[in-house]
Amino acid sequence: MGNRRFAHWLTGAACVLLAGMTAAQAQPIRFAVAAEPYPPYTEKQANGEWKGFEVDLIHKLCSEMKAECEIKEVAWDGIIPSLLAKKIDVIFSSMSVTEEREKQIAFSKAYYDSVVAVVGPKDAVVKKYPDDLKGKTIGVQNSTVSASYLKTYYEKIADVKYYDTQDSVNADLLAGRIDLMMADGTAMAAFVKTPDAKDLAYLGAVPYDPIFGKGVGAGLRKDDTELKSKLDKAIQELLASKDYDDLSQRYFGTSVKPTF
Repeated sequence: MGNRRFAHWLTGAACVLLAGMTAAQAQPIRFAVAAEPYPPYTEKQANGEWKGFEVDLIHKLCSEMKAECEIKEVAWDGIIPSLLAKKIDVIFSSMSVTEEREKQIAFSKAYYDSVVAVVGPKDAVVKKYPDDLKGKTIGVQNSTVSASYLKTYYEKIADVKYYDTQDSVNADLLAGRIDLMMADGTAMAAFVKTPDAKDLAYLGAVPYDPIFGKGVGAGLRKDDTELKSKLDKAIQELLASKDYDDLSQRYFGTSVKPTF
């Protein structure tokens, strides 16, 4: 009798354990985007849903991995801490792969690449670096490669203003409170085409610097090796597909396929 009870207990315990493991496996992969509009990459709609190039990529990658996924919005300056605290599983928000960030987190294979660019009034001229930026008031979003670049090379020769969101940088440039701004080139190319930016122009790409990193990748915890392997494989498949080329042309009118 005692052995039967023990056997029944073991069977019950195994079922509970299996149910727990199944529930854990069924948890959706939590992809995080910055909680701010960053068109054409990510932009929240009135109905609460997100759209944009990176959102479309998330859906396609999850389909390729046959995984259930959900999109979480996190403040940009707290997005790496949220990943490390296991509140999210993947950062998928135009995060450049840099040596500094690789000290804290792992990155997937790059899924797009873009230059860093300068935007300002149509009559502004920015061709020589650093000469044409001397004495200017330059806006930039904090915790970006553009911010790191300006902090490293321009704080002594220009007035660099740091902002929590790209939206705030855009607003101050439109209002004339700053002379120029520096940010992701593809996002800036889209911004200057909006009605509000009719008096602004894309003034050109900034010469490449190692600070800009090696393309844009998905950020993961270093111990999530299985998820990284699956995501790398899915990204590789997507980059080789017509779907990626179609999305790239649709959102940017050019290829943003990484060369790294």
